Amino acid sequence: MNVNMKKVLAGLLSLAFAGVIAGCGGSGDKAADKPAEKKAEEKIVIGLDDNFPPMGFHDESNEIVGFDIDLAKELSKRLGTPVEFKAIDWASKEAEIASGRIDAIWNGLEITEERKKNLLFSEPYMNNRLLIFRRAKDDSIRSEADLAGKAVATQSGSSTAEDYVDGNASKFSSTKKYPEYLSAFMDLEAGRIDAVICDEIIGRYYMSKHPDTMEAVDGNVGPVTQYGVAYKKENKELRDKFQKVLDEMRADGTMAKISEKWFGKDITKL
Repeated sequence: MNVNMKKVLAGLLSLAFAGVIAGCGGSGDKAADKPAEKKAEEKIVIGLDDNFPPMGFHDESNEIVGFDIDLAKELSKRLGTPVEFKAIDWASKEAEIASGRIDAIWNGLEITEERKKNLLFSEPYMNNRLLIFRRAKDDSIRSEADLAGKAVATQSGSSTAEDYVDGNASKFSSTKKYPEYLSAFMDLEAGRIDAVICDEIIGRYYMSKHPDTMEAVDGNVGPVTQYGVAYKKENKELRDKFQKVLDEMRADGTMAKISEKWFGKDITKL
């Protein structure tokens, strides 16, 4: 995940739940006389940055919500195991999982060769592309080539999107960088700029809230990255257990439905 993508919306601290179950034991004919012993209930602890909409963030009721949250909750239900969402220092995510404080990292985490050195990844569950977003029905921008002579914007510090805008600045009439995408989209709707270059997950989430004012141009620009769930390097057993359920969710259409809820369409096709 690009850390600067977190600028889109603000979040609070994440709080989930845990529980205990009582168990009893004994020996001989007096088993019922032995005091019951308690043991911690098995649960899945998901580490995340809880300030990353639409993947994981707090809503107006301070409930943790998001695309990845819904996926994890559905997986939890199918496994019959409670899930806890734990906000972590994103910069220390690898240390968090190595220590055992969390079981998995599930929060729009890009699969990279560098991260594979310290983390065990699931199979990719979705792509993330850079897209061009335009005002609704602005037929003057139908492809990347049509950006020539246009006022193009992105978010400052947005890594691949900013690199793309900087690398093609000579083709545009002007470029502008905003501290967060929300301001860029508002200026796009107001006609102060012609296009925004943005990560698909963020742009489509905003577009799903403003379906009549902006559109995505078909086809990506720049590199395509992939998201996966990460585990402790040695925890192949958990990875395989999760992967089986994720594959089932993809096959039966559940993943597509969750995507449509958050992005207005299924963007989980690989």
